[in-house]
Amino acid sequence: MSSTPTPELAAIAPRDKAEILAQALPYIRKFHGKTIVIKYGGNAMTDPALQADFAEDVVLLKLVGMKPIVVHGGGPQIDDALAKIGKKGTFIQGMRVTDEETMEVVEWVLGGEVQQDIVGLINAAGGKAVGLTGRDGAMIRARKLKMLDKDDPSKEHDIGQVGEIESIDPSVVQALQDDQFIPVISPIGFGERNESYNINADLVASKLATVLRAEKLMLLTNTTGVLDKAGKLLTNLSARQIDELFADGTISGGMLPKIAGALDAAKSGVNAVHIIDGRVPHVMLLEVLTDGAFGTMIRSH
Repeated sequence: MSSTPTPELAAIAPRDKAEILAQALPYIRKFHGKTIVIKYGGNAMTDPALQADFAEDVVLLKLVGMKPIVVHGGGPQIDDALAKIGKKGTFIQGMRVTDEETMEVVEWVLGGEVQQDIVGLINAAGGKAVGLTGRDGAMIRARKLKMLDKDDPSKEHDIGQVGEIESIDPSVVQALQDDQFIPVISPIGFGERNESYNINADLVASKLATVLRAEKLMLLTNTTGVLDKAGKLLTNLSARQIDELFADGTISGGMLPKIAGALDAAKSGVNAVHIIDGRVPHVMLLEVLTDGAFGTMIRSH
């Protein structure tokens, strides 16, 4: 971690810095020893300054006694890699069609390049990160996703090696957490015939948070959070209110799978799910260690 303070930090008087740290204390105490699952994606994953902020936040949360776990996506990086081999990504109803060749690319981009970049960032910030895919420790068992046509449910689309989660065995993650490591997980699962499956990273993060009975699930996005029909940020929602927003069409498009997974986690015992704006510097520290709202919090009840 850089020892040179940023200009903004250098301008803060020592007394004020002490006050800021003191205000964080109740939150540090409250979440000490608790698991926090972070879905890392969007601008926070591609902007170098935000990447550094993210890594510092994860390391700081670990150092003050929390147990962060990072689950990452990598759609744009997969598209770049496919373009290099002259292949264009195809999507049906927002889901990437993943044939055998595409799956190979997905595995080496997510489980290789992207994962190791994140591991390197966290290690450079003073942490000890370890990269895993769902194959490691037989963590994520998956089966082929059956995707029904949204207009004609009797019709099914074949989108190749895209999976849905059958079960998660978190023992490898727990062993690493207990040993001072920060797990960084690529959303790749395996099937009963040892085939690989590409799985939506939001769903992996949500399911992992549920299985680990995490205190918090944080989904970093390129939006300010869940907005109402007038475009106003909804900072605090119950599971019931989210169901209503689905029903009246307020939540639609790309937010649907994200919120569906988040809602599932909230209903299954994860205390708080936060959909936060990854474009805000140090947004995770602000969310965990202050009482400000930096996105939408979904409560289980």
